[in-house]
Amino acid sequence: MTEADDHRLAWQLARDAGQRLLVLRSDGDLPPDELRPAGDRLSHTYLTAELARLRPDDAVLSEEGADDRARLSASRVWIVDPLDGTREFGERGRTDWAVHVALWQDGELTAGAVALPARGRVLSTWRPEPVPPAQRDRLRLVVSRTRPPAFVARLAADLGAAELPMGSAGAKAAAVITGDADVYVHSGGQYEWDSAAPVAVARAAGLHASRIDGSPLRYNQANPALPDILICPVELAPRLLQAIRAAITSSSVPLAARATTAQGEQS
Repeated sequence: MTEADDHRLAWQLARDAGQRLLVLRSDGDLPPDELRPAGDRLSHTYLTAELARLRPDDAVLSEEGADDRARLSASRVWIVDPLDGTREFGERGRTDWAVHVALWQDGELTAGAVALPARGRVLSTWRPEPVPPAQRDRLRLVVSRTRPPAFVARLAADLGAAELPMGSAGAKAAAVITGDADVYVHSGGQYEWDSAAPVAVARAAGLHASRIDGSPLRYNQANPALPDILICPVELAPRLLQAIRAAITSSSVPLAARATTAQGEQS
């Protein structure tokens, strides 16, 4: 097994899980409140079964599975979100949902893929795409469509940025990777499976990815809560980190509180 095999496997698993979700969604027989959990189960079952077959010695951390603490002593851990943007998956016609597959190895994310099944795309570390230049005249800031952080309105105003509400974390990160947005910032609740694959792919494309205070994003931790994130072009990071701190201070939202809040971002 080579490093290239892991990149290719992440891409393949995300793609194939996404195709199965498309079939389930197109069937049309399930109402949204049944379709959403059915999608979670279908994708989780497929991904964990394939990883058990193809990487039997690796640990797995999945949003939809029990947390096996043996992962904390493992050198290789697959971090997966079988269906990121479950809310959007259940809304007919929406395309901002994703499948996340990432590999953490000896302290670092080493491979990853974000499938956008309804858009027919898979972004991955196997074949990273060059990131288009950031839009300089007016930054486009992609944010949660249902729970934007309290300081984001102030941040957008300070930057003169346009806010682009969107669904899943993977879809938002993908927007920056593909050049459809310039900045993805979120705070107020996420977990490792929300960001591992998007961060792996973003970094492979040459983007900056960190906590909103500039500290590193750490994975395979005992507590998988990882509540905030910033993804943007490297050259914009210093300006954005400074602006985020100022916006949080002006909004009376303590930065430290952001590191302890983890409610989970569904969209």
